Amino acid sequence: MKLTQYSDLGLRLLMYLALRYDGSATIQEVSVRFAVSRNHMVKISHQLTKSGLIESTRGRNGGVRLARPPESITVEEAFHATEDHFDLVECFGPDNHCVITDVCKLSGVLDTARKAFFEALRKASLADLVKSGKTLEKSLLPFPEKTIVKFHPRSGSAAKRKAK
Repeated sequence: MKLTQYSDLGLRLLMYLALRYDGSATIQEVSVRFAVSRNHMVKISHQLTKSGLIESTRGRNGGVRLARPPESITVEEAFHATEDHFDLVECFGPDNHCVITDVCKLSGVLDTARKAFFEALRKASLADLVKSGKTLEKSLLPFPEKTIVKFHPRSGSAAKRKAK
């Protein structure tokens, strides 16, 4: 099983916001930090806002922040907010046309595994994911001193270059 990049980035955004729980972050800042498209990060943040995991504020001092403390947000919630379904095989979904569904044992084994997977995710919170705080912060917060971020108003993207 492989999760989508959308879920991966959604979880990274939530982890970043957990590190900055007392403040907020701009989507531009997050997209630069993770070297991903700002537009893609806007879609992810919009979805996480709709799900109630983050709050968004518009305007000059706007940004996004966690809607609840990191200890109260489970990894399972994050995945359910960013994934449409977890149908590992055809017979888990509504459009099942598998001819061996009635006699197949694979779906039972996979369903047991899926339940165990979600149980593990239910036990892990965002706070658990950022416990190595200092190490994680070093790689994310603040911007490395030698990196200058230059915004290009026409393209809406950011370019990094090393300071000399």
